[in-house]
Amino acid sequence: MDTPMDTLIDLTPWTPDDLPLLHHSNSPAMTAHTGGPEDEEKLLARQQRYVALSQREPAEGRMFRISLAGTGEAVGSVGYWPREWQGKEVYETGYGILPEFQGRGLAVAALVAVARAAREAGGRRELHAYPSVDNAASNVVLRKAGFRLLGEVEFEYPPGHPLTSNDWCLDLGEQPLG
Repeated sequence: MDTPMDTLIDLTPWTPDDLPLLHHSNSPAMTAHTGGPEDEEKLLARQQRYVALSQREPAEGRMFRISLAGTGEAVGSVGYWPREWQGKEVYETGYGILPEFQGRGLAVAALVAVARAAREAGGRRELHAYPSVDNAASNVVLRKAGFRLLGEVEFEYPPGHPLTSNDWCLDLGEQPLG
């Protein structure tokens, strides 16, 4: 019997107390498709961006800690933020589930929940994600979460690291979420 996605996870806005989760996520396994682990200075700058993002108005984006429902145990992060993409104002999303919690449907549940939050925030109609074409698991997660594959795009992420990505899109105005 399938478990409803809403019962798998809780999303909580990112806080200064979530720095240990960011450190735990900064592993070779978690960053293999994004240029590898960051040094401490870059990690602390990322933490500051995540905290700042979570203190803005929801239409300006949000970063969340993903926890197992009912336990509070942190298992990853997910967020959305504004970006201009191909002449349109859209939201971008990024996410990660710690390796020891992968394969349980938590990433799909987190993407559905963050898409719901982005829809409720208003302002932008599309939510995009850009995983590496080589990141099979992430591409499957996006498909399962209801995103539509638009095709391959070229990025430089992090700066100096060329990356061929898939452009996945969820229409926040039309797609049922969950």
